[in-house]
Amino acid sequence: MAAKAKGKVLAVLMLALALSGGVAHAQQCGNNANGFNTWKAEFRQQAAARGAGQRALAALEGTRYNNATIKADRGQKSFKLSLDQFMQRRGAPAIVRKGRQLKQQNAQLFASIESRYGVPPGVLLAIWGMETNFGGFMGNQNIVSAVATLAYDCRRSEFFTRQLHAALQLVDRGSLRADSIGAAHGEVGQTQFLPENVVKFGVDGDGDGRIDLIRSKADALHSTANFLRGHGWRPGGGYQPGQANYRAIQGWNAASVYQQAIAIMAADIDG
Repeated sequence: MAAKAKGKVLAVLMLALALSGGVAHAQQCGNNANGFNTWKAEFRQQAAARGAGQRALAALEGTRYNNATIKADRGQKSFKLSLDQFMQRRGAPAIVRKGRQLKQQNAQLFASIESRYGVPPGVLLAIWGMETNFGGFMGNQNIVSAVATLAYDCRRSEFFTRQLHAALQLVDRGSLRADSIGAAHGEVGQTQFLPENVVKFGVDGDGDGRIDLIRSKADALHSTANFLRGHGWRPGGGYQPGQANYRAIQGWNAASVYQQAIAIMAADIDG
């Protein structure tokens, strides 16, 4: 019994030492720029241990703490508007008009996407228009820096740590450059994918051998349809609130006014 007791005590001590060592070497989040470079140096070791290549590590080294990203993260007020206010603020009538034009101009592309994924054009066009004005404005922040800033920031560090690892993976693959520009939270491309979703759902829609959601509308739209299918979209099902495919739209964005606006504009575009 004494030997067993000593064994248990030794095991507890070893576990305590391991845990204390983990705490001592844990990366510390922060709510200002002061600790960012120290955090980044520690994260670099973690990324290298996970297999990040030299291209990705160089991109990480070049990141800077992004105050604009933090400001945007703390000030997301449009999702608190009423549905009518939200649609007016986002320019819903203009999105519908332009969406109908683009549907006709790109009929073959949308037909191939619907055939492959079961997603009709209206939903994709509503998302495309809402997110970037059909590729007109995809953001003005360095993507890797934005994601690194939010991975360091204490508010949602765990979630954006995943996004940062995914962004570095995309840099290594050549799907993202160190100087790529996107939205304030590191969203990528014409329909604003977070990096982890590019890894999971990104599609080479134009067949050029690479996935480029920034420069290729075909890649962006195929990937968006693939995302929706991955979140439960079923061909032929309705996509208004309470219908089968509305849940897939909910997977795209958690804000209720956003979901409803997409469904309304999509129906207007699809006719």
